[in-house]
Amino acid sequence: MSETLPAGLEVAADSLLSALAAQDGGAMRVELCGGLDGGGLTPSYGSIAVSRDSLRIPLYVLIRPRTGDFVFSEPEVEVMCRDIAQCRVLGCDGVVLGALDADGAVDMAVMRTLIEAAGPLGVTFHRAFDVSSDLSASLQALIELGCERVLTSGGRATAIDGAATIAGLIEQAGDRIVVMPGSGVVEGNLEQLRQVTGASQFHASARGAISAPTRAPHPFIDALDGERTRTDVERVRRMVELLQRPVSVPVAPPV
Repeated sequence: MSETLPAGLEVAADSLLSALAAQDGGAMRVELCGGLDGGGLTPSYGSIAVSRDSLRIPLYVLIRPRTGDFVFSEPEVEVMCRDIAQCRVLGCDGVVLGALDADGAVDMAVMRTLIEAAGPLGVTFHRAFDVSSDLSASLQALIELGCERVLTSGGRATAIDGAATIAGLIEQAGDRIVVMPGSGVVEGNLEQLRQVTGASQFHASARGAISAPTRAPHPFIDALDGERTRTDVERVRRMVELLQRPVSVPVAPPV
């Protein structure tokens, strides 16, 4: 499958410093979120506002009010609509959404409500897609809704495990929606993912460990002042450089 879009990297950033590292490394777009280790949640107003003021590249914001499933109540939908409204006011470029019904299908009614709230903002459907009951039917629903792109690991734990499925989704999508592999995307498998899936855009956090800048650590509370992670500008740069190279001869999908 030939690429029809410029190759690029979207970086999932859970802080302003991670977002800036993504930009400095050459990322095409930032997905700003909170609670990345728990799958991601809507970031704070302050994080969105300062990130928007600081970034020159497109900023998309994850809209997810809680962890767990993607079946949302009416009050939760209202929370998401209010968060989306703030993104519009702050001048964000897009939002990252996802809602399923109790049977595992894309919840068309909820998604239409959220998309209406987004107005002119771009819309990405997040990895709720990967736990939907029928990936092909879900992709068709997202095309009908007019989503720009969908983030997916092909229904598997990582994108490399679901690479063959992602390739099929990309073929199904054609030029109607961008299918963007994500989950476990790193320098070491990026070339294989390009070869197997034919994808042009990829999603990664590109994080590295950093130490908390404290001179008085609390030995019994490691979780509060121990090692943490942040997007690593050099990792982003290496991945962007890989994506700028021509795609080599395709390899057979992993079994």
